[in-house]
Amino acid sequence: MSKVVFMFPGQGAQYIGMGKDFYDACEESKAVYELASKVTGLDIAKLCFEENEEINITEYTQIAMLTTEAAIYAALKKAGKEPAACAGLSLGEYGALIASGVMSMEDAFRVIRVRGIFMQEAVPTGGAMAAVLGLDAKAIEEVCSNTEGIVSIANYNCPGQIVITGEEAAVEKAGAALKEAGAKRVVPLKVSGPFHSAMLTGAGEKLAEVLENTKLQEFSIPYVTNVTADYVTTTEPVKELLKKQVSSSVRWQQSIERLIADGYDEFVEIGPGHTLSGFMRKINRDVKTVSIEKLEDYKAYVGE
Repeated sequence: MSKVVFMFPGQGAQYIGMGKDFYDACEESKAVYELASKVTGLDIAKLCFEENEEINITEYTQIAMLTTEAAIYAALKKAGKEPAACAGLSLGEYGALIASGVMSMEDAFRVIRVRGIFMQEAVPTGGAMAAVLGLDAKAIEEVCSNTEGIVSIANYNCPGQIVITGEEAAVEKAGAALKEAGAKRVVPLKVSGPFHSAMLTGAGEKLAEVLENTKLQEFSIPYVTNVTADYVTTTEPVKELLKKQVSSSVRWQQSIERLIADGYDEFVEIGPGHTLSGFMRKINRDVKTVSIEKLEDYKAYVGE
């Protein structure tokens, strides 16, 4: 019997039209988009399905992504597909909280909407991110710690792919030093800010105020947090972890390795793109990985 993990992707995988086939074919999925619109006051279906510029702006991207992930999850749940554990990359962690039974969809939509706004507002001028390819984490950590200014690791994605974040000048200096240290490539990312860096600490503090008034339910299944790459099974640490997550490194590779070490052997990516499935192939090719992005993926998975 497989031990199944549901994985929820983060910002960057969004595109116009994501989730439209679920919206059209599944009443449960359509209801999720309608709920998100009611909670946020935005037309989420229009944001996700019709041509617009907003979908790539952080304050709108986050709610669009989470709604789509939750809509696909709702269809899977109706079909009787439930995981044994969950994980989500950055904003995807809220998808994991929904699937773990800890946060209602309504509350998750409310929180992720303001999270996106706070992160957008907190973006300072002069922030940057870059993907570092072909160099191990310890070498990157050492270069970042020895670089003047604010620069650190944003994402431990998979072997050979780590993202750095911070002040633009510091990221550039670190990038040059990383190339000298043996990195195959250092690729500047087209993002609107230095996410998961100390420069966004203020956004996390604002988010904490909103989370104070958010009711959490007991866990039905555990999830693995980005901040520590460890299981969370009680509600007590959740709000503090979500506050820290905004400015902390996303320990995705470590999270997946922890789950695999504990016998989880089927990983199902729920949402737009195949980013997490791509990371899985580099982390461990021996476990089963499934991507559910389109209605046809869903039908194949549930056996329709």
